Amino acid sequence: MGIERSGADILIEALTDLGVEVVFGYPGGAVLPIYDAIFHQKRIRHILVRQEGGAVHAAEGYARATGKPGVVLVTSGPGATNAVTGIVDALMDSIPLVVITGQVPTALIGTDAFQECDTIGITRHCTKHNYLVKDPAKLGDIVHEAFHIATSGRPGPVVIDLPKDVQVATATYRKPGTASLPHKGYRPQVKAEPTLIEAAVEMIAAAERPILYTGGGIINSGPAASQLLRELQKLTGAPVTSTLMGLGAYPATGDAWLGMLGMHGTYEANMAMHGCDLMVCLGARFDDRVTGRLDSFSPHSKKIHVDIDRASHNKTVRVDLPIVGDVGRAMEDMIRLWRARQHRKQDLTAWWAQIDGWRAKKSLAYPPSTAEIMPQEAIRRLYEATKARKPIITTEVGQHQMWAAQHFHFDAPNKWLTSGGLGTMGYGLPAAIGAQLGNPNALVIDIAGEASIQMNIQELATATQYRLPVKIFILNNEYMGMVRQWQDLTYAGRHSESYSDSLPDFVKLAEAYGWTGLRIETPDQLDDGIAAMLAANGPVMVDCRVTKMANCFPMIPSGAAHTEMILQANEVSGEMDDEAKALV
Repeated sequence: MGIERSGADILIEALTDLGVEVVFGYPGGAVLPIYDAIFHQKRIRHILVRQEGGAVHAAEGYARATGKPGVVLVTSGPGATNAVTGIVDALMDSIPLVVITGQVPTALIGTDAFQECDTIGITRHCTKHNYLVKDPAKLGDIVHEAFHIATSGRPGPVVIDLPKDVQVATATYRKPGTASLPHKGYRPQVKAEPTLIEAAVEMIAAAERPILYTGGGIINSGPAASQLLRELQKLTGAPVTSTLMGLGAYPATGDAWLGMLGMHGTYEANMAMHGCDLMVCLGARFDDRVTGRLDSFSPHSKKIHVDIDRASHNKTVRVDLPIVGDVGRAMEDMIRLWRARQHRKQDLTAWWAQIDGWRAKKSLAYPPSTAEIMPQEAIRRLYEATKARKPIITTEVGQHQMWAAQHFHFDAPNKWLTSGGLGTMGYGLPAAIGAQLGNPNALVIDIAGEASIQMNIQELATATQYRLPVKIFILNNEYMGMVRQWQDLTYAGRHSESYSDSLPDFVKLAEAYGWTGLRIETPDQLDDGIAAMLAANGPVMVDCRVTKMANCFPMIPSGAAHTEMILQANEVSGEMDDEAKALV
């Protein structure tokens, strides 16, 4: 028989056995036994955030920048409900999290007790799995199983709801093996069927206009998958494009790179997707921001879809060859079979000549200005100043996010952290904090908008407390820029609200939290301002005042096809030409 210990101690022991080093949390009455257990140990570091939503986003940033699961600890009731947005965000973007929520004692569940909510019911549809623990003797197994579920198959969040009386009750703990975990129904298929791999290889070998359409699944598969993607591209000669979540899986400086595709993707990526004869989808899910109008999406191609989540197959786009399995292992099998059969890549000269014609459109071009800072130019200058240091970039959500995706170039995975599926404003700052904790020596920059940064502005204090040298680079156009852009393009410029007169002084705000605050107001200040940000010790917030009316182009209007892109407009005035007006 083992030593009897409290449920709270069992939890900490299990987390330690699983290699957890950092827990992001915020205390409350329903989790005080756990916090007392944390106090009496030295192996796990607790990071006190300023709001539970910030804890989940910080754990997401930590997970995505390190490849390890993020762990969150919050109290019952509002603590749990504040965490829900981050949990949904992690589910949509396939981020491995284990979120531990306090709960009222089991005898009070269902009585509307103080700070009680139905956490299991609330999170049932936004987690891979959730647990209400009623027996401390089962807690150790549940924790280990939760980590197994969160990190295997398609990664995602798992919630453990832990009543207070279970935290103080005693039981014995033993470290279980994966094979002994009780959840027998969860067996994700990792190895793809060999016959399907064989069919995929033959389709690729015969294609005259192939394209590799890559997504976040390649990054989730691990660093080896990104190397395998490079190898597969070299063998086949196919061009490569990516979703927002897949940036960095293939190097943006590579000759075969077409840029991001979709609503704000490049002309060449979208046209190649439209004109290909074979689309090889690797770890992506045909999101609506990628496909545009479904009946016009890549209408002439055969489609291969490799994804570990079989529910993603044929969900929105019918494919010819669905392959269930880990995308990294599938690519490894494809490469092995390609070489074994001594395939040679097709002569793709005509295909590349067509792509070069689309590239000549220079769809990411923007009008220069010597009077005002163009946001695209600010991103490009930031990239040039930091690329040697291989920074980790997080973003909030909006125009600045899309400009960063277009103009900041990523050559490696796990360097680009953004909220893709849910589009959560306020993601970037806490995600940067989590990424910095997981990579203490890295340069971590949150590219933000003046609206999004205020969503979780309280987390400035978290960076101050733990002396994290996070940098925030705000593209301040005094608008909720993407909202304003859509209102200009589709609602005749009818703006619902304006807050330009009530924005804070970001420099003074930074200083109030113990940060260094800097302001850049003119194009000739850009390089020196960025240099000052990089030279400063500790956390820095830069208020970069960009032109107010710049729009994010290219753009596929909602409901339009890939061939109906708006390439550019008069970005300083916000005016569109007649062709662009006709599309929206």
